[in-house]
Amino acid sequence: MSEQREPAARTTYRHGDLRGALVEVGVEMAREGGPRAIVLREATRRAGVSPNAAYRHFEDRLALLHAVSDACLGFTADRIEQELAAHPATGDPEADARMQLRAVGLGYIAFAREEPGLFRTAFSVPDDLRRANVPEKAGRGGRTPFQLVGAALDSLVAAGVLPAGRRENAEFLAWAAVHGLGMLVIDGPLRGLDDRMIDHSTARLLDMVDRGL
Repeated sequence: MSEQREPAARTTYRHGDLRGALVEVGVEMAREGGPRAIVLREATRRAGVSPNAAYRHFEDRLALLHAVSDACLGFTADRIEQELAAHPATGDPEADARMQLRAVGLGYIAFAREEPGLFRTAFSVPDDLRRANVPEKAGRGGRTPFQLVGAALDSLVAAGVLPAGRRENAEFLAWAAVHGLGMLVIDGPLRGLDDRMIDHSTARLLDMVDRGL
């Protein structure tokens, strides 16, 4: 399992991958101010290139935002993988499957709390499930957040915890629950709660997801 990625700070563009350089700068801006902070002209200024050079790779701000959003989903996956690595298998199939699903939720909500600008940006563009598993959204481990929750649910079925007849589209239910809590904590009425209360709410929510599936 990989550790969470830390996008490197960049001052000027110095190598042959201008597209990658602009995405890195976009990630920096997203960390500072969320999706609204991503401005193509500012990205070119930080990268040290002319706006015309950027248009060879991104036709407008929305195109850059899409690329940065994909990168932020990769960072989300990295944080989930980090949480999975913190809970190694015990050899008990049922307990391990339940812990795998729980670790996915813990990592997801932790990323929202630790990197709110990147979390907001990850879900800031119109998208659909046809792109949920594209490589651009994957973390260093090669899986996207959607694939990680799917793998956890498959483990529950294999362990006999989740009936196969209830597996279809279960990702939507688990994802909606943890995403909703993440957004309420960083942008909604729960943002004033202290860490202890958020941890307690997270634990209760993941208990509810486990029982509800």
